[in-house]
Amino acid sequence: MSLLNVQGLQKTYDSFQLKDISFSLPKGFIMGYIGENGAGKTTTLNLITHLCHADSGTISIDGLQYETDPKKYIEQIGFIGDQSYFPGEFRLKDIRFLLKLMYPSFQKDKFDAMAANWKLPEKTKIQDYSRGMKVKLMFASVLSRDTKLLILDEATNGLDPVMRAEIIDMLQDYIMDGERSILFSTHVLSDLEQIADYIVLIHKGKILLNQTKEELLENYVIVHGALSDLTEAKKEKMIGIIEAAYGFDALLSSADAEGLGQEFVIEKASIDQIMIHMIKNGGNLE
Repeated sequence: MSLLNVQGLQKTYDSFQLKDISFSLPKGFIMGYIGENGAGKTTTLNLITHLCHADSGTISIDGLQYETDPKKYIEQIGFIGDQSYFPGEFRLKDIRFLLKLMYPSFQKDKFDAMAANWKLPEKTKIQDYSRGMKVKLMFASVLSRDTKLLILDEATNGLDPVMRAEIIDMLQDYIMDGERSILFSTHVLSDLEQIADYIVLIHKGKILLNQTKEELLENYVIVHGALSDLTEAKKEKMIGIIEAAYGFDALLSSADAEGLGQEFVIEKASIDQIMIHMIKNGGNLE
């Protein structure tokens, strides 16, 4: 059963249009939502969280739409971005008071246990917290509530590898009961290589790819070779050819890689490489 269901979302601004965005995220899974800057990732997340309203389309979380019960809809969402959303002058006691006031499901004991475990200082102003402390505080604020959908918008940007590993563990714990899911928008695609179950690639306001991570990594390979060996027939099959002094790199479907020729080097493609070459190709998969 889908936890998050997005159908036909459209949003038009003066210089940008989000066009017919549709995808479903099953319960107990993590979806990576990727694309270059300006592709429409944050706009999509803002529509899901109702920071802005869609021109058309529907969104439901566990079968509930915002229009039916706005308060319950919002309470199901936990959001963590790349910047702290707490007032800089606040201290931990102020955060506790705010969370208790806003969310009926807030559990003070759980929040305090996480704050103590992560050594978040009680009397220090939030503006004086380190980047890592601010991220941990946001996670504590979300994980101490009864949420169903965790939305991450570049939440791991600028963190050291140790802190990112801690977050990856927290995310896996979050979905362990099989009732909750995560929508993870990030440029740190190595994180998605570890934990994502689904990958959605958006480009210029349109979805290019919507596959399981396993399917995506099995369906494409990276090809290296000399430009002189690249015939027109072979070139037509390449996706997003990038030329360099040593030759070229390109994305290729795994099926087309069979019988390509020993003069080419074929390697497994990463999510990062797949995204780069598809965008280089202008979003065309043929």
